Amino acid sequence: MTDAPRRLRVLAAMSGGVDSAVAAARAAEAGHDVTGVHLALSENPKSFRTGARGCCTIEDSHDARRAADVIGIPFYVWDLAERFREDVVDDFVAEYEAGRTPNPCLRCNEKIKFAALLDKALALGFDAVCTGHYATVVTREDGTRELHRASDMAKDQSYVLGVLDERQLAHAMFPLGDTVTTKAEIREEAARRGLFVAKKPDSHDICFIADGDTQGFLAKRLGRAEGDIVDEAGTVLGRHEGAYGYTIGQRKGLRIGTPAPDGKPRYVLDISPVDNTVTVGPVEALDVTALTAIRPRWCGTAPTAGPRAYTAQLRAHGEETAVTAETTEDGIAVTFTEPVRGVAPGQAIVLYDGTRVVGSATIATTTRATAGV
Repeated sequence: MTDAPRRLRVLAAMSGGVDSAVAAARAAEAGHDVTGVHLALSENPKSFRTGARGCCTIEDSHDARRAADVIGIPFYVWDLAERFREDVVDDFVAEYEAGRTPNPCLRCNEKIKFAALLDKALALGFDAVCTGHYATVVTREDGTRELHRASDMAKDQSYVLGVLDERQLAHAMFPLGDTVTTKAEIREEAARRGLFVAKKPDSHDICFIADGDTQGFLAKRLGRAEGDIVDEAGTVLGRHEGAYGYTIGQRKGLRIGTPAPDGKPRYVLDISPVDNTVTVGPVEALDVTALTAIRPRWCGTAPTAGPRAYTAQLRAHGEETAVTAETTEDGIAVTFTEPVRGVAPGQAIVLYDGTRVVGSATIATTTRATAGV
């Protein structure tokens, strides 16, 4: 006789969107003792949603509460705004000020949803935290957990969960990750369940920058800091109002009056906060052949010493690329099989072994294919 699945006390993080609502409903339908919680992350919640942008508004908390009522589970709102500001928003601003390109969604998953929230949930006697992420947790025969890509690669979100360690995975539940369904089917399921959020638009971009104007957001906090835009030889081509407003690989919005000698577009190659300079050049100068990354977080046991073949993902919706990686005293060293573009310090690199997430780290330095860049 097969043992019945264990009934868990589950804390379902409900953002007010359709994915987290369906995830909570599925967890309850599976027989778990589910409690819904909405995280109040904004110190000014009325300002965070414009159409389909942002989240964390009063509207979102009301939508989450209505979904919990329909599912028939208890519901609470927890105020984590101060922790979110310190660990996510302030970190985001500091990283840009230092000339790096952070990913606030990874930081939120690491510091808020699976640290602050999980720690509080465990202290209150819950067994797991449930979210609407598309990823899969696999339990091995020895009881250890692995994080894998979602069954549907089109919706896979394992990249932004690559910061979770084995302890956190042991208490993570992703009810949407092991089913191959389209977003339209998730909405149809929500409608069948009577969830009001079935037709609610998805949130996009950075939740705490409701209008999508990252440069404007940073300017309000860091102020104007005019500096030079130069080419690879150091020739001044134009001026900027803050190096923090640029990202490596950026093409649009450079406002350079002098065209390149070959007439081709220029791209941001480097951002130097030390001398407040932005360097631009041809697209081929963006080719990266290797990188070093720091602060690795392993989704399970750390890899053994020596180089190993993996695939890597460099952005949330990016493609996989073949790499060789090995652990070092400071983090990991990665060599790409083929050059890649648009790689910036501050971004996360997530390593995969097949569908399994090996771990993630923060890019510190890059090696360019073009000498002297």
